[in-house]
Amino acid sequence: MRRLFGIILTPIHYIAFGLLLVIFQPIQWFCYRFLGYRAHKYSVDILNCGLTCTYYLLGNRVSWTNNQNLPLDRPMIFVANHQSMYDIPPIIWRLSKYHAKFISKIELTKGIPSISYNLKVGGGANIDRKDQRQSITELMKLGARMKENNWSTVIFPEGTRAKDGNMKFFRAAGIATILKKCPDALLVPIAVENSWKMVRYGSFPLDTFEHLKFTVLDPIDPKSSATIEEAVQKSEDEIRNFLGQPLSEPRDKNQESRG
Repeated sequence: MRRLFGIILTPIHYIAFGLLLVIFQPIQWFCYRFLGYRAHKYSVDILNCGLTCTYYLLGNRVSWTNNQNLPLDRPMIFVANHQSMYDIPPIIWRLSKYHAKFISKIELTKGIPSISYNLKVGGGANIDRKDQRQSITELMKLGARMKENNWSTVIFPEGTRAKDGNMKFFRAAGIATILKKCPDALLVPIAVENSWKMVRYGSFPLDTFEHLKFTVLDPIDPKSSATIEEAVQKSEDEIRNFLGQPLSEPRDKNQESRG
């Protein structure tokens, strides 16, 4: 039955989602070109609030839980499990006051209204996965901007989406690179639930009447761990424990590089 509703409601969702992207392309351009960073950021926040609201056109709902007293005067690296592209708009919207920037594939900087423009000018890192040197350089530049502007970032350390909701292990390399330039950043795990279910049938139809949940967990100071790898694994295990998934086995750098 829910799949039948998906066939009916998915086109409505896509039309609304696409219209928002098209409408906000010139708005973003105007804000960035003539009003500066803060106006552009505000336009992106409103856009992602609107994109999140389109989930409700499918009968889905979104809840965000943050009981942490997170600092506003310290950069943070938000570390989340990744289930689908529908993770992203709620995270951008709800983390707006922390100026959270995304790490994205460079391919996404072309051809997508609003999204590509924001990736180009929004201050995040656009990495070429085929070019390790470029990726490291981009991450280090992001770390420097975080330190200079007191920005934060969002990273999906699995490296790809967990299409069935079962987490893959977290890679620490990207986080370690950022911390070289922004050593005071705090790691903040975010547990994402049920986003994968929206696309369990693929891009059409989308699933309906799901409850997407985002929960901010206890922050971790990397300096309290013996290594960055250990701090990242603590973040991973916090999320796994919250989601009721098996805890990961301890890994060393060689295991990570092979993974």
